[in-house]
Amino acid sequence: MPSMGFRLLFGFVIPLFLQFSSSAQSNPLQLGLQQPSPSGLRVGFYQYTCPNAEAIVRDEMTKIISQVPSLAGPLLRLHFHDCFVNGCDGSVLLNSSIPGVPTEKEAIPNLTLRGFGTIDRVKAKLERACPGVVSCADILALVARDVVVLTKGPHWDVPTGRRDGRISVKQDALNNLPAPFFDAGRNLFQFFIPKGLDAKDQIVLLGGHTLGTSHCSSFADRLYNFSGTMTADPSLDKRYLPRLKSKCSNPGDTTTLVEMDPGSFRTFDASYYRHVARGRSLFFSDQTLMNDAFARAYVQRQAAVADAGAYPAEFFADFAASMVKMGGVQVLTGAQGEVRRHCALVN
Repeated sequence: MPSMGFRLLFGFVIPLFLQFSSSAQSNPLQLGLQQPSPSGLRVGFYQYTCPNAEAIVRDEMTKIISQVPSLAGPLLRLHFHDCFVNGCDGSVLLNSSIPGVPTEKEAIPNLTLRGFGTIDRVKAKLERACPGVVSCADILALVARDVVVLTKGPHWDVPTGRRDGRISVKQDALNNLPAPFFDAGRNLFQFFIPKGLDAKDQIVLLGGHTLGTSHCSSFADRLYNFSGTMTADPSLDKRYLPRLKSKCSNPGDTTTLVEMDPGSFRTFDASYYRHVARGRSLFFSDQTLMNDAFARAYVQRQAAVADAGAYPAEFFADFAASMVKMGGVQVLTGAQGEVRRHCALVN
């Protein structure tokens, strides 16, 4: 993969840092990001229509993550999978209402999604406080921010005002969601650039793999049949390969879960990059970051921070900026779409 694509597309994001104070006091080093909001969105959108909206979401998520910490990664993933398919409109949450017409939920990349019940629980709380006001798309964005904060990651101000879409199509998910075997260089222009996200956003957003687990079936080809060769991916660390094979002895295993960031999969930090730098990432897509000079330098810089046990200020600031940017992809605002009463159903 040539490195020029990353260099030409790279643009620095210089955030301002503010001290964040909230109920999540377990992480004193949280960052607040101030930058222009995506078109049609603004921080504090519900200031007058539902002034306690963000507090309700935060309090509910504090309870949920304290009870089920393993949900943090899946809930962050829900926001990604929503925004990458026709924009951040909550369409990933919709159930099929027409027999034989499957929604995004039913696409193969989404069959392992979790956390729908959590979104429903948060939505129910908001509906009791402010009926018909807070969109499901905004709930996904706020929940994603809060689970990162609650797992000791950065805080950022979430621009809100998204409206919910009424359309959810299985094929759209298949066409727009990057697979775990995509090449970060070649597929940058297929999945990220059309959404207004650049090479740096790609590197940083992949860092979200610091949270959560993956099913063996998502990466088994790297262990047993890489590129149809019936052998393992040569970029995998030779000492790590036997450990993965011991956990995923059956290539078709769709039930066993493996930590994406071993030893730190419930904490948002930079240690994911340490695994990538050492050839120990689960996904081929993550490992291809090492094929490009700019991406490799970023990975190695964050890996050094993780190795030193230092505070990952650069990654945290970059992740916050890229999340705000991703959260503004193809949003519905104003009179567009609707505010669903139940996130799984159109009104």
